[in-house]
Amino acid sequence: MFQNILGNSKIKDLLKETIRNDKISHSYMFIGKSGIGKKMIAEEFAKAILCLSDDKYCNNCKSCIEFDGKNNPDFSIIEPDGNIIKIDQIREMQKGVQEKPIISNRKVYIINNADKMKREAQNALLKTLEEPPEFVTIILIGENENEFLTTIKSRCMILHFMPISNDEIEDFLNRNYGMNVTSNMLEVFQGSIGKAIELKSKEEEYLKIEQAINSLESENLIDLINNLDILYISKDEILDMLDYINIILLRKSRENVKYTGCIKIVENTKRRITQNANYDMSIDNMLFNIWEEVV
Repeated sequence: MFQNILGNSKIKDLLKETIRNDKISHSYMFIGKSGIGKKMIAEEFAKAILCLSDDKYCNNCKSCIEFDGKNNPDFSIIEPDGNIIKIDQIREMQKGVQEKPIISNRKVYIINNADKMKREAQNALLKTLEEPPEFVTIILIGENENEFLTTIKSRCMILHFMPISNDEIEDFLNRNYGMNVTSNMLEVFQGSIGKAIELKSKEEEYLKIEQAINSLESENLIDLINNLDILYISKDEILDMLDYINIILLRKSRENVKYTGCIKIVENTKRRITQNANYDMSIDNMLFNIWEEVV
């Protein structure tokens, strides 16, 4: 249980102890940044709660087999409909909450990205949290605790998840993907293994960006534009790439103050892009201004 999930060992130990002692709460709130394993831990916890074996998480009973096959009728995950979780989704869940388990002795509901529940949806959920059936456990997963009503939080056991350590991320990427990540890459991951996995396919592009920024003082403008041509074709990832450039520039500014002005240039470019300014022109201006600032 949890053996293939990085980080947050204290929370994993707490949940294991909860299972062993059969002290399962009716409602939990898992809070932490995206990509650090909250949903994975919630799912494995749910599987153990529903397991029919005395050992728990046996992987062999009818409940575990159907859980792994995503067919366990006593388990449900609610995801946002678009960018929000609507009251109709909560009302539909409430219908199922009242029905007794089919396979297991309990039922588990996970509401993923629960901090995207509209206020009326939270108020509807509150009724269930106030008087839950004894066989039901509800797990709310979110990034921003402040988005939840105080009355919701007061009825949940709140567990705060920590970012994954750089050493764990570096070791994971090296063992599983053969990636040799730089310290700058680790900083852009910000403790999120999900973000690290998402960006692994861009390893070459990020290394190319790092090399170009580190060679700023010896490059002419044409070389800089050619070496950073990836920026022109990466509209979907451009904000992440610009953040990465600024991480590199910030480190360089500690040795040479002239790079401080470059950071402002990148931030202005991010703002222009989010305001739908001409994309190629924004990148052109950024590279010219950075080159002029440094050289």
